[in-house]
Amino acid sequence: MSNSQNNPVQSGCTAPTTQVIAHRGYWDTHGSAQNSLASLEKADEIGAYGSECDVYLCPDGELMVFHDPHVNVNGTMREIERTPSTVLRQAVLANGETMPTFAAYLDKFKQCKQTKLIIELKAQKIDKRESETLAAKIVEMVKRTGVEKRVEYITFNRDAMLKLIKLDPEAKVAYLTGDLSPAEAKAVGCTGIDYSLDKMKQNEHWFREAREAGLEINVWTVNKADDMRYLIGQGVDYITTDAPELLQKILRNYPMQPKH
Repeated sequence: MSNSQNNPVQSGCTAPTTQVIAHRGYWDTHGSAQNSLASLEKADEIGAYGSECDVYLCPDGELMVFHDPHVNVNGTMREIERTPSTVLRQAVLANGETMPTFAAYLDKFKQCKQTKLIIELKAQKIDKRESETLAAKIVEMVKRTGVEKRVEYITFNRDAMLKLIKLDPEAKVAYLTGDLSPAEAKAVGCTGIDYSLDKMKQNEHWFREAREAGLEINVWTVNKADDMRYLIGQGVDYITTDAPELLQKILRNYPMQPKH
């Protein structure tokens, strides 16, 4: 995979254009925690292109920011999609913050100067109607907050994805599951694919096909230096990582070759 045919960046003339997305925010640093307000703030402080967050719809209609489907609240495991937000707000994150509402996350995001917000719609056990409601609520809140030009959307849920595309045709929307080829993702209205490292390695032709389709390429969740270098060599647009400063360092030092 190291020859120039499979390494479009190294065979070119410019510095790599790959951007850094902090997975669940920049959480692996002092005073932070996954999907905390601090993780968003710290991603912005280091100049990450994007800070990813995960958004659930609660049965009372509130949107909450968390990754796992279950959370410990006062010693009891609660399923997020089936628990009222009033209960979930009592959950304590690793840095001492409580689980944030999406509204609070957007308020914090308005203060960010550099990073974009990469919003993952978490729709795991809810039905099509609820998935579409999740998408509609998120888009409405984003637009009401006035940050629609600074956010991008990702999801594993096809119903939520299609609703997003319908509600905001100008938005960047990328599919996560990896069961659509780039051409198929383009056909349903996606602006990018956002597939796992393993999925992309199994389908290396998708790097070329995505570029030919005019789709952006993001790959998750990439924490090893060698994997980062491999993807930079493939010319991906974004890498989602739990180690954003490591990726930034690799990008700064990535070798450039003279133009032919």
